[in-house]
Amino acid sequence: MAAMAASVSSVASMYSHQICISRVEAPVAAALCSLRFRQEQLLPLTSFGGNQVQRSCTSWRQVECSYSAYSSDPDYSSSPIDVDAEVKSMKILVLGGNGFVGSAVCKQAVAQGISVVSLSRSGRPAILEPWVDQVTWVSGDVFLTEWDSLLDGVQAVISTLGLIGPNDQMEKINADANIIAVNAAKKAGVSKFVYISVHDYNLPEFALNNGYFAGKRKAEAEILSAFPNTGTILRPGFIYGKRRFNGVEIPLDLVGQPLEKALAATAAFTRPLQNLPASDLLFASPVSVEDVAAAAVKALQDDDCFGIFTIEQIKEMAKEIMV
Repeated sequence: MAAMAASVSSVASMYSHQICISRVEAPVAAALCSLRFRQEQLLPLTSFGGNQVQRSCTSWRQVECSYSAYSSDPDYSSSPIDVDAEVKSMKILVLGGNGFVGSAVCKQAVAQGISVVSLSRSGRPAILEPWVDQVTWVSGDVFLTEWDSLLDGVQAVISTLGLIGPNDQMEKINADANIIAVNAAKKAGVSKFVYISVHDYNLPEFALNNGYFAGKRKAEAEILSAFPNTGTILRPGFIYGKRRFNGVEIPLDLVGQPLEKALAATAAFTRPLQNLPASDLLFASPVSVEDVAAAAVKALQDDDCFGIFTIEQIKEMAKEIMV
């Protein structure tokens, strides 16, 4: 069979992804052929058939390549053929993206090469960092927004919506607002939904029967019903970091970080007490806002991450992203 050799070099990158099409030798019977290549991080050079081949992994892409001439003798002096390949990154919507947790989620998602749209009442935050320019900031109300256009092309939603205040307001935001978002995402064909909820602190049932906890549990139930295999609930405890309030930075990490380390160091002694009612008000480990954000992004990237995740599981998820 006649052999044909073509030198194809095309390297394209978008965000954190890279593509490489290596030198290919393949028997053909016509002047038109299909090349398949894969998108993801490039693996080390390996030897195949005497040639150096750059391998890649994850999803297949296919492009059509046409050749002006061919012969039975390999000709490696042929001019390279340009191949146009469009690689689309994941697009997500972050609800409450300009808040304490939401902004950390947006920052982490941008760092992972994800296209981010944020919906919040005040739009763009007053943060002077480069990643802010890479987010599409939409100012709007969950109850009034035009969901069809907002969710156009969106593959996943991360909700950081939550409120502490009067009981009726907590019920409205923690439950109703998230439920509206879940139903809109389901209708639009969004594939994943991630929700930042809250640890229950081993509180007795009557103590959870208020707008804050009950509202969040209603939202959780709606997510797990609408997205049984792709819905993720993160239940952190006290979240620490540098929180901005009315333009003033509050260093919650000055409290949260030492407390997290102290609880980890004394875990062997406090573990027997953790089954007592409300014991986690004292013994539940704080979580950094960076860990919560990393866990949320991890849930987007890993199809095995769905269901409810505890404080320690959140930290384990974060390690896989932040390494």
